[in-house]
This record gives sequence, C-alpha cells and structure tokens, in this order.
Amino acid sequence: MIFDSIKVFIIFLACTIVFYFGLRAMHSEYEQFHRYDHPDGPAVKVFNSEEDFLNRFQLFFRFEE
Repeated sequence: MIFDSIKVFIIFLACTIVFYFGLRAMHSEYEQFHRYDHPDGPAVKVFNSEEDFLNRFQLFFRFEE
C-alpha cells in the first residue's frame, strides 16, 4: 500500500516537473515574438476612426451586436 502511494507520488512529481519545464520553454519561445509589429502583405484596416460615436452606437443597437 505504501509502495503504491510512493509510485503514484513519484509519477505525479515527474509529470509536474515535465509540465513546468514545458511551460518555461514555451514562455521563452514566445517572449521573443513581437505581437504589435506591422503586418506583412496586403493588410486591411478594420477600424475606421473617422466614424463618430453616436453613429457607431446606433449601429450597435440596430444590428444587436
């Protein structure tokens, strides 16, 4: 009974360590990734800042977004 508990604890500990170092590796990989760079290729601007707030608010209720 105690031997089985020790085996389960060791397996749990090994899985936890593998998971922890896997997360650290992913973090170090994506830490160098620049999310806010300008896109490459034929990008299209989605947000139109010239549209006034009242018009956008009316569209919000009209189309039930």
